[in-house]
Amino acid sequence: MHKQALEKYQHSHDFTPSNPVAEKRTGQVLALTAVMMVIEIIAGTMLGSMALLADGWHMGTHVAAFLISIFAYRYARKHAHSNKLTFGPGKVSVLGGFASAITLGVVALLMCAESIQRVFNPHTIHFDEAIGVAVIGLMVNLISALLLKDGHHHHSHDHAHHHHDHNLRAAYMHVIADALTSLLAIVALLSGKYFAWFWLDPVMGIVGAIIITRWSITLLKETAPILLDSSIDTEYLDSVKEALERSDDNRVSDLHIWKVGANHYAAIISLVTHSPKPVMHYKALLQDFHKLSHLTIEVNMTTCMPHMET
Repeated sequence: MHKQALEKYQHSHDFTPSNPVAEKRTGQVLALTAVMMVIEIIAGTMLGSMALLADGWHMGTHVAAFLISIFAYRYARKHAHSNKLTFGPGKVSVLGGFASAITLGVVALLMCAESIQRVFNPHTIHFDEAIGVAVIGLMVNLISALLLKDGHHHHSHDHAHHHHDHNLRAAYMHVIADALTSLLAIVALLSGKYFAWFWLDPVMGIVGAIIITRWSITLLKETAPILLDSSIDTEYLDSVKEALERSDDNRVSDLHIWKVGANHYAAIISLVTHSPKPVMHYKALLQDFHKLSHLTIEVNMTTCMPHMET
């Protein structure tokens, strides 16, 4: 068969949404977060502020998460056309988001444990200096959030169809979590300085841990089904089946549709019919199902079954 004719029937396996702006912005946020992490850890140790120290180590875990995000972007780009990955690297971004969600959960657990410990073992804090560092940390987090949000908007405008970048969303959630902990630290430090509400510091830590846990669970619910090849919703499956069976006497004997990328699905369909037609005929019946990026159809002719009514 001529090469050009063969290429007509070949599938593309590049289901990775290109997002160079997000990758660049994530690198910038990584640098900002790493610098602020070092400052807060040093300041927290010298000033006796457990809030700053905890926030610094909290940022440290997010530095690791951003490294995961950047790795996911670069790995997906490098292996976009690799034959070693059956459906391409489309799930790498999702895997990065899943790993970041696990990290968020661990961070929340550590924050909660640290806050409970501080209830029973309060420390003397140099409030003025600690508040100043915490304010700087909040500003860095807000700048980082704007950078990542802007990268998300660039990505949306550059593509006719919006792709949900779980990797970018995970990085954005990490920054928001950092901003939250910085804000809670500021509120607790101000309350301790002006009202002697020293108990508020650990309480704020527990509240922040609960909120971060909820975000972590949400991201896990979004990414885990994709990694586990969960099927598309039942309504979509029924619509595909109906579109095929309304033509001739086709009957769907087997149907699988699952995610292979952030917004791409693969489908394997087995048909039974008395009058088989070329595969392209059946693919044409599904041309309005734009989510199906990789479609494989098996057509089986039957002679032993009675004619099926359409």
